[in-house]
Amino acid sequence: MKFGVSSYSLYQAMRKGEMDILGAIAYIAEIGGEHVEIVPLGFDLTEKPELVEQIRQKASDCGLEISNYAIGANFSDLTDEQFEAEIARVRKEVDVAKALGVKKMRHDVASSPDASIRHFLQELPRLAEACRRIADYAAPYGITTSVENHGFYIQASDRVQALIHETGRENFRTTLDIGNFLCVDEESIVGVRNNLPYASMVHIKDFYRRPAHQNPGEGWFRSSAGSYLRGAVAGQGDISMREVFKLIRASGYDGYLSLEFEGIEDCKWGARVGLENIKRLWSETENA
Repeated sequence: MKFGVSSYSLYQAMRKGEMDILGAIAYIAEIGGEHVEIVPLGFDLTEKPELVEQIRQKASDCGLEISNYAIGANFSDLTDEQFEAEIARVRKEVDVAKALGVKKMRHDVASSPDASIRHFLQELPRLAEACRRIADYAAPYGITTSVENHGFYIQASDRVQALIHETGRENFRTTLDIGNFLCVDEESIVGVRNNLPYASMVHIKDFYRRPAHQNPGEGWFRSSAGSYLRGAVAGQGDISMREVFKLIRASGYDGYLSLEFEGIEDCKWGARVGLENIKRLWSETENA
């Protein structure tokens, strides 16, 4: 098992100009990360290919593996022309993943104002077609593509599984975020247990959660059923992290664990403490 951090965790500092992606890589190594996950927020690697090599070199110099490349995409509610253009764009991002040297790439699949199960089932064949074509493009590079459980539309474990099965490719799996199930009011332990067999990557994220009738005020967002959520430092929120780690251990998963911090605290502090916590909690579950 290798512990690391998604560059998304440090986006707060990058947005403020306190560091760039190369500085984020150096900081992740400084706080004890073993790998870095590249999320291109605030920069575009398809437009700056020279930055790809700089990222590779910086990670190598810092002793970090580049574990995953995670990008946005949306194949929902598109015309045929838009659909083909989006597939072409994501294929260019697969080329970036190859240039980065990664074997795992997460691309978003769909976001829609209509998150109903009826709409999802109507769109499922076309969404799967997009995923299938991208997975087939990535396969010769030895890259496994994946969908993450986020964005409300494809967030519950059963919808993620439905897309994986409909796509029907061995190299299309899921980036399993242990916290994101709460956004659609699915208990983390349930969602993790359901989807661990399909995980190519695991994100460690924590949330504070309050019931719908207890409005905690500023800084919170609402789940699909109205519960209040706020990003937390991993190990300090309301997710039963030890129980989740026991499930991961029992599953035989032996890949990357990638910390995602999206709390309101200072992101450098949140990433450092969160990484320390997940290493400690993982160790505590070794013989549990």
